[in-house]
Parts: sequence; structure tokens; C-alpha cells
Amino acid sequence: MDFKRLILLSGHYGSGKTNLAVNLALQLKKQRERVTIADIDIVNPYFRTSDSRGDLMENGIRLICSDFAGSNVDLPALPADIYSLTDDPGQTAIIDVGGDDRGALALGRIREGILRENNYEMLLVINRFRPLTRTAGQTVEIMREIEAAGGISFTAVVNNSNLGAQTTAGDVLDSMAYAHEVCKLTGLPLKMTSVNESLFEQLSGKIDHLFPLRLQKKIQ
Repeated sequence: MDFKRLILLSGHYGSGKTNLAVNLALQLKKQRERVTIADIDIVNPYFRTSDSRGDLMENGIRLICSDFAGSNVDLPALPADIYSLTDDPGQTAIIDVGGDDRGALALGRIREGILRENNYEMLLVINRFRPLTRTAGQTVEIMREIEAAGGISFTAVVNNSNLGAQTTAGDVLDSMAYAHEVCKLTGLPLKMTSVNESLFEQLSGKIDHLFPLRLQKKIQ
């Protein structure tokens, strides 16, 4: 599966974009020399990329996140080296964007550089099992709000519909009609469907472009 140099992930809270970002960074590090993951979600303090700091460092993946990530302090601040994402084209960067229109506002800091280079993809991470994105129509409404706030249009969809560790292969299969409806309403392609690695073998051959996930463990 091919990816651009800059991979932006966004979606409503609970869609699973942070876990996807970590797994994608780990996978791309097997293929590319320099990989960075940047958490610019300055709104949601509950589940951050920094929770996987140890795994990322062990695999030689650079992490950019707020100095307050993982602490009890939650300030709307971005690290200064966020600009290296666009200034240094020698790296592959996965950017975890905020989960709603407020979170997407942080994207404005580097939007100009992203658009100028034009080597990016903006992936809409969807999860039909979340309360506010149970229908394709609700999901598209949130997508438009994120686009308006961040100033960058989505380029593809990632179906990450899941119920955490309780997800079954049937749940994923049942979500495909919803994912295709989102694609139909938006005109965007379905980039991939991500599933817990324990379900990957069961679903191989039944769903195109499967991406296995190892669930991120949150640090308490």
C-alpha cells in the first residue's frame, strides 16, 4: 500500500485515529529510513500518541507532541518543532490531527507548507460504532466541519469501525456498507480497512486493503 510523504489522520473523537497513527508509523519504519509521528491534537487530553512513546523510541521513530502530553496539565500549545514537518522533506511524517473542528484549527499552523509541497494525503478515519458517527450522513457532516477548520480537504477514507477488544469479524464486515456509503457521499476512495491483528487472518480475502492493528495501551 502506497503512502505520501505527509499522512494526515483526522476523524471524530473515538474513531481510533491515534492508534492508527502509531501503527502506521511502526509499519512505515520498516520501509522508510526516517519516520516521524506528530500529535497536534491539542484539545483531547485523554488518549495521546505519547502513550506509545516507548514503542516509538525503541523503533527509531521520532515523536513530536506537546510537552504536557501524558501529564495532568492540558494546555492548548504546540511544540516549536512542528514546523520541521514541512521544512524537512527527507522524512515521512504521520500527523495526528484533532478530532473535531476545534482540534483541526491547529493544522492551520503548517497548512501553507503542506499545500505548497503537495505530497500529502488527508485520511478521514471513521468508526460507525461511535455515537455521533453511526450513519454516513453524520460522519460526512463532521468531516465537512474538520475540512472547514483545517483548510485542507480529505483525500481518502479509512474504515476503522471497531468496538475495541470486543470487536468481531462480523462487526467489521457489517461496517463495510457504511464505509462505502461515506465514500459514495464524499466521492472519496476507501484507502483501507484497519482491524485488530487478531482478526486479520479471518478477514483476509473478504475485505480489500486490510491493515492490521496492535491496540495501543494507554498509560494510566
